[in-house]
Amino acid sequence: QVQLVESGGGSAQPGGSLRLSCAASTFPYDNYYCVAWFRQVPGKKRERVALADSDGSTSVEDSVKGRFTVSWDNATNMLYLQMNTLKPEDTAMYHCAAEFVPCKVIIETRADFANWGQGTQVTVSS
Repeated sequence: QVQLVESGGGSAQPGGSLRLSCAASTFPYDNYYCVAWFRQVPGKKRERVALADSDGSTSVEDSVKGRFTVSWDNATNMLYLQMNTLKPEDTAMYHCAAEFVPCKVIIETRADFANWGQGTQVTVSS
């Protein structure tokens, strides 16, 4: 079981930036894995924001493309989400998640992630 701890959330004005971090403990280096950022607003469906795969590939969803960048540091087991040009609709609780299969398996099977962090709140308002 991997432990995930998010940090970096807070308040920002529209157009501002925040960088979220997710520290993953006891991460098995010799496995396939997929790590991800999700966000959720109360009363709404959880939304996937970004993925990072053990093969080095990354992707972000269309809703944040051009504004958010995801990165995974193998040396430190840290997952990052750089969020630029923030909008009020980016306000949500952001969670990181991990699963030990390639991301394409998650996508193709629509499986859920088994490992989740507690989340960090991001609020964008003027």
